[in-house]
Amino acid sequence: MSHGFTKIKEEEIKELASVAHVYRHDKTGARVLSVVNDDENKVFGISFRTPPEDSTGVAHILEHSVLCGSDKYPVKEPFVELLKGSLQTFLNALTFPDKTCYPVASANTQDFYNLIDVYLDAVFHPRLTPDTLKQEGWHYELEGKDKPITYKGVVYNEMKGAYSSPDSLLYEHTQQSLFPDTTYGIDSGGDPSVIPDLTFDQFMAFHRDHYHPSNAYAYFYGDDDPEKRLEILDKVFSEYEKIDVAKSQVPLQERFTEARQVRKGYPASERLAKGMFTVNWLLAETSDANLNLALHVLEHILIGLPSSPLKKALTDSGLGDDLAGVGLEADMRQMFFSVGLKGIHPSNAIKAESVIFHTIKELVDNGIDAEDIEAAINSVEFGLRENNTGSYPRGLSLMFQALSTWLYDDTDVEGDPLALLPFEEPLNNIKGWVANGDKIFEELLARLFLHNPHRTTVLLEPDHKMSMNLAKREASRLKKVKDSLNDDQLQKIMDDAKRLAEQQAAPDAPEALASIPRLAVEDLPRENRIIPTEKREVGGAPLLYHDLATNGIAYVDLGFDLSVLPDELLPYAGVFGRALTESGTDKHDFVGLSQWIARTSGGIWAQPYAAPVRDSKEAASRLFVRAKATGEKIAETSAIITEILTSAKLDNKERFGRIVAESRARAEQRLVPAGHQVVATRLRARTHRGHAMEEIMSGLTNLEFLRNLEQRIEDDFRGVAKDLERIRTLLISSNRVICNATMDEELFAQVEPEIASIISALPQTDAETATYNALDLPRREGLGIPAQVNYVGKGVGLAQHGVTLNGSAQVINKLIRTGYLWEKVRVQGGAYGAFCIVDRMANGLSMVSYRDPNLAATVKAFDATADYLEKVDINKDELEKSIIGAIGEIDTYQLPDAKGFTALVRHLTNQDDDFLQTLREEALATTEADFRAFADVIRVNTEHGDICVLGDEAAMENADMDLEIKQVL
Repeated sequence: MSHGFTKIKEEEIKELASVAHVYRHDKTGARVLSVVNDDENKVFGISFRTPPEDSTGVAHILEHSVLCGSDKYPVKEPFVELLKGSLQTFLNALTFPDKTCYPVASANTQDFYNLIDVYLDAVFHPRLTPDTLKQEGWHYELEGKDKPITYKGVVYNEMKGAYSSPDSLLYEHTQQSLFPDTTYGIDSGGDPSVIPDLTFDQFMAFHRDHYHPSNAYAYFYGDDDPEKRLEILDKVFSEYEKIDVAKSQVPLQERFTEARQVRKGYPASERLAKGMFTVNWLLAETSDANLNLALHVLEHILIGLPSSPLKKALTDSGLGDDLAGVGLEADMRQMFFSVGLKGIHPSNAIKAESVIFHTIKELVDNGIDAEDIEAAINSVEFGLRENNTGSYPRGLSLMFQALSTWLYDDTDVEGDPLALLPFEEPLNNIKGWVANGDKIFEELLARLFLHNPHRTTVLLEPDHKMSMNLAKREASRLKKVKDSLNDDQLQKIMDDAKRLAEQQAAPDAPEALASIPRLAVEDLPRENRIIPTEKREVGGAPLLYHDLATNGIAYVDLGFDLSVLPDELLPYAGVFGRALTESGTDKHDFVGLSQWIARTSGGIWAQPYAAPVRDSKEAASRLFVRAKATGEKIAETSAIITEILTSAKLDNKERFGRIVAESRARAEQRLVPAGHQVVATRLRARTHRGHAMEEIMSGLTNLEFLRNLEQRIEDDFRGVAKDLERIRTLLISSNRVICNATMDEELFAQVEPEIASIISALPQTDAETATYNALDLPRREGLGIPAQVNYVGKGVGLAQHGVTLNGSAQVINKLIRTGYLWEKVRVQGGAYGAFCIVDRMANGLSMVSYRDPNLAATVKAFDATADYLEKVDINKDELEKSIIGAIGEIDTYQLPDAKGFTALVRHLTNQDDDFLQTLREEALATTEADFRAFADVIRVNTEHGDICVLGDEAAMENADMDLEIKQVL
């Protein structure tokens, strides 16, 4: 025993260089997984089993609400105060279909403990009131007794956005179709039509029943003191007595005896006549390590590559634009597999289903290509060994993996958090079975796919009247509510809404704010962390080398100068890059090339990039060809890159047509879930050539190009092929390439000659930098999509108005984003989010909202930011929090490959170490006067900013904003 805990299990996990300890709290039964290693990016998470019984979104709304003040920290938004003034590398809360998780991460030990303390008090001692439910969930709003009643609430509008996304709807209907009898058969996020049914009593009961140590799963990861972990938890858990939490268990879905079909609609404009379609199978429980890993390999065999047999069969069928479905879903108690097509005419769904079953049957009957199996095993193994979680802390990814088996108890069987973490044994088992000639993947296909009656077919059809009907239904429901109320009751709604708004606007008490633990500015490092970078030359080309420990993996980037492409060719950049790696070469068709890449490397891909160069009107623009491989495979990886760059097949009409159709479909799909990014990119495009290139290559301008290109491929592919060949001639050149290498010195000695070999194989060209025409975009534009919410933006280029930003702008932006905009646009306005983006490189400023029910009101809030800065109390505590939060963003934790690429981008955009250190010092030296002065910067946006809105066309027409409106989806 230790600090009230009994150790249940201890296991060294060599694959993760960690030792894992599993504990049970003696008094309450709370569970703890404590992972000890030398990772400085420490992670803590407290999770609860929270299977809801209806689609009111109670688990989701509660996830938001417990972070709105607690007994120990009685401020309106402790979560936001942490965002303002922490060095956190992750800070959020997440609702899943069967659990709610509250994870934090930081590389600073004291900051880490501060985050833990606030989060533990938040989940166990939240200040939940009817107003909390109104703010985060839903409430009535009424501007006058002669006006209609409306709904407002953060989660309500968040889920309106989710229900406007066809992909979100498809996933939800898929999951619910397979699990009609369990918690997975309802929407834990909340159905907007059901959310207003949630009462305060139900809300409180859900917290009482589920937010208890007996139902808790606590997790630690990293290099902090393992004994202190238990001491911290015991102090909190020991306040409670054990309760029975059997009702929170997640039961197994009983098996179907025959397949089922589901047809649903999704909101679509008149221009969309295509639907989405999936076939879905319930597979097996998550906890069997051999089966779980084998199914991940099988997923890669079927759809992991452009040439994978099932993906190729579906895309080659011409029945749809791109793959649909999530593939293998392995984060719930029972795994499922989902695959199909988006952009399919509903009448072709039966044909697409036939393609799927015919392909699977052929694989079972004739066997899977050995090279597909080898490629899939290598890709999965590479991913496991690299353990590259991108911007997520590694410990967070591990927590979610542990929960996928830990959470599920039966009456006499305890969930095991370590079931899937050690991967060497199941990986070796799979390799051994394959080496022995066992047909394990064919057997899985036969048993779990072909002969599995627990299967559903889901067809999502475009419904051109759905948005209008949803709005009418909501209006009718609200009218019935209003008609049922007398004058006193209507007045009470108005009074309650006014009181809530006043409460939301009221500042927190200084003593309450002071209770939030944080570091002091004096605790912050004064110097930036320098990414090791040596400027070298290889094969006559410039090379940046970063001597970093990468666990035996070489990361190599080749950047080709996009400035040589004229206006008419630049929009091709993304699809040209895909064509290089996905079309085949003179020696290999695209199937053989895809297999070769997957068998040999951790991936080879192309990535367009454009950004402003500091203190210049010039743009840094490159098409990066990026690769990663282990040392023993680097020579073969080099051969692949050389073959791609020198002999990629660019004249295959069918293949290039598929690439363009997929790219167009993905760009359309992105409009609803990432509308704020679309708007921000569009606004930035007006401020600098680098951002204009970004819009041309990946924004809405590019979507319009791709739509036209699809037609050109049909009408004049010879002309398209000439364009592609011209791009290759201009772009792929040894004298306009920059190389980047991230690995340790020993591995680089092996890699350097291979890079030289690639460069020597490239042609030399005399291409000049092209001249460009500025993008002609409306000053006030509305972009119509079939959505129930909006994305509202306003932005300006500051340089033309004589404004230059410095490092203090990042500090001030921190307060604007987490203070003023959070309160005005999210809390009071009901939007899911709002952002202020200061662009030091282009001297630009923009403000954007996310899943926003408002239009003109949000622009008005943006414009009032200057008044806020002039009046807000910038006391020492508020100033220091903003400085700490800004430094936390400057010191963002990165894995080695990301560090190497960041250093390359900084080099291209003229951000040297001295410049970055100056920005840091300016941030650290920020004063109250800087905040006041920044009001003048905001006023430039107020007076001269352009407006861009993505959202419902009818709402824009009724908003009296003088927008130039066009339908884009």
